[in-house]
Amino acid sequence: MCATFMGNNPYFGHAIVHSETPLLPRKEGDCIAGVRRLLHFALASTLRVNGVEFARKENKLSELEKKLSGLADIQNVSQTLDKLNLDLNGHGGQKYIDPTRLYKPCAGSDMPVKKKRKSSGSEDPGLRRCKISSFCRTQAPGRPMNPEDHFSSKKCLSWFYEYAGPDEVVGPEGMEKFCEDIGVEPENIIMLVLAWKLEAPNMGFFTKEEWLKGMTSLQCDCTERLQGKLDYLRSQLNDAAAFKNIYRYAFDFARDKDQRSLDMDTAKSMLALLLGRTWPLFPVFHQFLEQSKYKVMNKDQWYNVLEFSRTVHVDLSNYDEDGAWPVLLDEFVEWQKARLSS
Repeated sequence: MCATFMGNNPYFGHAIVHSETPLLPRKEGDCIAGVRRLLHFALASTLRVNGVEFARKENKLSELEKKLSGLADIQNVSQTLDKLNLDLNGHGGQKYIDPTRLYKPCAGSDMPVKKKRKSSGSEDPGLRRCKISSFCRTQAPGRPMNPEDHFSSKKCLSWFYEYAGPDEVVGPEGMEKFCEDIGVEPENIIMLVLAWKLEAPNMGFFTKEEWLKGMTSLQCDCTERLQGKLDYLRSQLNDAAAFKNIYRYAFDFARDKDQRSLDMDTAKSMLALLLGRTWPLFPVFHQFLEQSKYKVMNKDQWYNVLEFSRTVHVDLSNYDEDGAWPVLLDEFVEWQKARLSS
């Protein structure tokens, strides 16, 4: 029986050693003698690497043989063999050792070396991963994108025509059906936020251009996708900057386009929608508007009501009468203080 160690590497020449003596005996009782012969064979053999010859290690052999006092020392011998990059072959058969492994540190005997999987011709190149270095952890390829997951302008347009009339505008009837499909009441503030996203100038109407532009920005081309965006639209109301833009947009959105101001009934309804749940003084302010002489609310008054609600305390203690507030708010503060003092 023969044991052969050979390899071919540009950094190491050839290293071939033959032995006709079995490396390990077949019987368990002769294990120690076999290990000794294997150590003698490994240490006494000569390996040539780029012309450099390792001398015989007879002195090391004698030291190791003294340590072999029984089967309990086999573990130490095995560790010594690991350092020599040799393996125990229980039946003394052939064993190939790559010479390049003689100078590479082992990563650990418990970690098997994974075989490189041959790539098939049908493998999707998009699923391959670039091996930058050995320190990169290989990740499983993600789920391939379903073509239906992508936004489709064609699908969005078809969705629009489900509600649009012959004039290619979603009018009051189409808007009612649209709200029913997405599960939102027409009076819900979410519809105001959606109109703001679509940049629709007229309440109750969406043109094709507004629909396509706004829904593209939201990446919605069907009812289900828009329903999935309702929480996002609602969250815009909690963002101070976004809410200010929505509030200012609401003035032009709600007013008659032939008028420069909001009629007071519309103004009260829009204020209730926007500030009714967040401004503690709104119920009192609403009462003031009910009994006031004002029939309309202009843009300057509208803008300042929001600023007033954000900066003035509920007890009005920090209200600056000499500030640049509109007369409407000066009269409200005077009216409310008179109520509190009576």
